[in-house]
Amino acid sequence: MTTYQELHEQIHEITEISNVFLYLIENRKMCDTQITCDLFFDYVKKVQNHLEIEDKQLYTVILTGGDDKARKTAEKFLSGAKEIKRVFRDYIKKWSHRRQQELVISNYDQFIEETRAVFELVMDRFQDETEQLYPLAREITGNNVQLVA
Repeated sequence: MTTYQELHEQIHEITEISNVFLYLIENRKMCDTQITCDLFFDYVKKVQNHLEIEDKQLYTVILTGGDDKARKTAEKFLSGAKEIKRVFRDYIKKWSHRRQQELVISNYDQFIEETRAVFELVMDRFQDETEQLYPLAREITGNNVQLVA
């Protein structure tokens, strides 16, 4: 089982990578470096892993143990997660070649704009999780350490 501390650490790591990546890409020349590409794909992997853990563990706790209000909250977040995953998948497909582990930036200004928007969407989501979902799961389980059903 995943602990809340681990979820918070994941969010912290993703936030750090996001901040560094956004800083680096402000300089167009940095977009073509291996370090920037590595950061990008590390970010992608960590975000997807975080969302997967929540899908498998967090929502289960809330949907199986919560009341109607809790289930509606979880369903709202699940619906939002599907949309975030779709937007994230489209963004990755548009701006990278995953197999070659490289960024493909055909329009720098558009890339910057979309990157900021997607990264902000992810960070807003993490804030909502921290403020709403984690406390709800803690309340349902009575466990402040780890997710348990």
